[in-house]
Amino acid sequence: MLILQQIDVMRLMGRLGIFLLTGSIVFGLACSKGNNGGGTTPPAEQNLVVTTNPPNGSVQLPSLGPYNLTVTINSTMPSGGVKIEVSAKKDDGSNPPAFYSSTINSTTSTSSNFTITNTPAASLCLVTVKVTSLSKATNTWTGSYRYSSK
Repeated sequence: MLILQQIDVMRLMGRLGIFLLTGSIVFGLACSKGNNGGGTTPPAEQNLVVTTNPPNGSVQLPSLGPYNLTVTINSTMPSGGVKIEVSAKKDDGSNPPAFYSSTINSTTSTSSNFTITNTPAASLCLVTVKVTSLSKATNTWTGSYRYSSK
């Protein structure tokens, strides 16, 4: 009789062990989805691709103006939009302060226009453009071009 009781206890322990093992596997699989309940990880933000008109790196012929600039975001627009900073200064080697600066703090427009004003007469000028993602601050694009007034 004692042997039968021991066999019943062993069967019960075996069934309990199988139950606990099965439960652990199911629980482990359910929890392994990660990311707050199994959602997908959002794709990484694409690096900014920007074009300017006048083109980045160009030297424009002397003109009387107006001195227009178009900044176009060609990459996928970051979810938070972008910040666009434009400045212009004389390019005479003396590192003068900017005579023009304009900032659009937040935009989701793919194209932004600027008119550079206060250009000194008969001077070579450097225009610098910086575009920064508002959803990933390390995602930036910087470009420049030169122009001169007659």
